[in-house]
Amino acid sequence: MDAQEKLKKLTSKLKKLYEKNSKMLLFHGWHHIQFVRKKALEFANSINADLFLVESAALTHDLNYIVGPNSEPQEGQALRREYLTDAGYSPSDMDTIDKIVLESHTRTRGEVISEEGKALSDADTLFKSLPVTPILFASKFIAQNKIDIYRLAQKVTSEQNPLIEKGIYFYTSLAKERYLKWAKGNLQLWNNVQEALQDDDVKEMLSNAAKSGVI
Repeated sequence: MDAQEKLKKLTSKLKKLYEKNSKMLLFHGWHHIQFVRKKALEFANSINADLFLVESAALTHDLNYIVGPNSEPQEGQALRREYLTDAGYSPSDMDTIDKIVLESHTRTRGEVISEEGKALSDADTLFKSLPVTPILFASKFIAQNKIDIYRLAQKVTSEQNPLIEKGIYFYTSLAKERYLKWAKGNLQLWNNVQEALQDDDVKEMLSNAAKSGVI
């Protein structure tokens, strides 16, 4: 079975899995996977990364959210390997895909990762920093992962501010040139949210809204 046949089989199986779990995966659903897949290939092309490995990693990078809400990539490893095995991937390819998924994870990624990791990381990070994401999908992330706005704001700011400071919010020149402006604006919004959530009057208002069932 060649690379394209493996990808076709993997995509078909995963699409059915995501459709089955669509009511649960409000943020990390098939819409997210398809976007990350497309952009990861675009970024991979710009740095001559391995397209087969990048696409495979993009398709399987968030399977942990099917295992459980608010989980880490490691928790999706068994399910990832199950679907990759079924699609005909070799043990060596699966090891490499696992490495790409883990090294591109926002909370733990560093300055030195593979070219394939850079492509996946930039695509996944871009979804988080799209101008539409806080408007349309932040509430979906809260609902899917069973957290509140306080925890989400803390998560975003604690994970992403250091990446901006280190100059690795995006790795590829293409992502930096096209999307860093969006990323900085998005992160400033979350920094403002984090600051606002410390205001006593804002806390009281949110508490009242929650009690009345508005939020």
